[in-house]
Amino acid sequence: MGKCASPYYPPRARWYARFFYLGAATRHRLALDRIHLPRDITVLGLLASILIPGLGVYLRGPRLWGKITLSVCALLFLCFIIWLGYPFGNYAFGMMISVHVTGLTYYCSPYLREKDFLYRMAFTILLLIGIGFGIFLPARNIIQNHLLLPLRMSGNVVLIGKFASIKEIHRGDTIAYTLSGYYFSNHGGQGVSDHSGISLGTVLAVAGDRVEFSNKGILVNGTLQPLQEHMPASGNLTVPKGTWFIWPKLSMSGNWAVGEQNISSAMMELANVSETQFIGKPFSHWFWRKQILP
Repeated sequence: MGKCASPYYPPRARWYARFFYLGAATRHRLALDRIHLPRDITVLGLLASILIPGLGVYLRGPRLWGKITLSVCALLFLCFIIWLGYPFGNYAFGMMISVHVTGLTYYCSPYLREKDFLYRMAFTILLLIGIGFGIFLPARNIIQNHLLLPLRMSGNVVLIGKFASIKEIHRGDTIAYTLSGYYFSNHGGQGVSDHSGISLGTVLAVAGDRVEFSNKGILVNGTLQPLQEHMPASGNLTVPKGTWFIWPKLSMSGNWAVGEQNISSAMMELANVSETQFIGKPFSHWFWRKQILP
């Protein structure tokens, strides 16, 4: 036979035909072939409206109101990022969810047009729950777990960049790190304590630096720095590999006399911060706001 297609034989199935067959079989098995969308609703438009806030209004029309809705959603997202960790940022986040659900419901109006009021209410509530927990909550967790972490310190919110590299940390930098709780007891009384969580601290020395303590201050590789609260008046150490020397800020509680030497020893145990405790580095400015570091 020649290379041209024969009118007596159908063309051979392509290599990707098996995937179409598998999709059709799955659709039939799940009875999805019995579900038909209204003529004015497309699968592509529905998926795009679910993923992009406000797009449902633009697709359903009028286009002017759709552009306004998309602009409002973009503005609310920007407000959420700028005021991340503040109440206003949370309000903007909630409003963005509401606009998204409203736009998606509006896009599905041909389907809901012939339904009764209770059905439309249940549909909207289920849509709100699905969009909130299925899209917005995971998106917020991704932002806070991998990109930006709002940390409330002394009544202020400090934005931490979690994408900062450990190699970028130098002596004198402020970092966010996990600080495990510490409990010191003397005759059953509380002494030095701190809640397990995230702390901010200044890197006084890096791996390999020699730190010497005296009454006048501390020497880091021969450079004098001021003493901090509860630092020992004597002694020295070399910062181990893979750690930073950061003097912690702990709260004091209890009625029993613990002793300054015991407090210094307890804080020295927490001062060597491993690189595995590193969380991120705070921004000096966040948009136009200068961040206040404790």
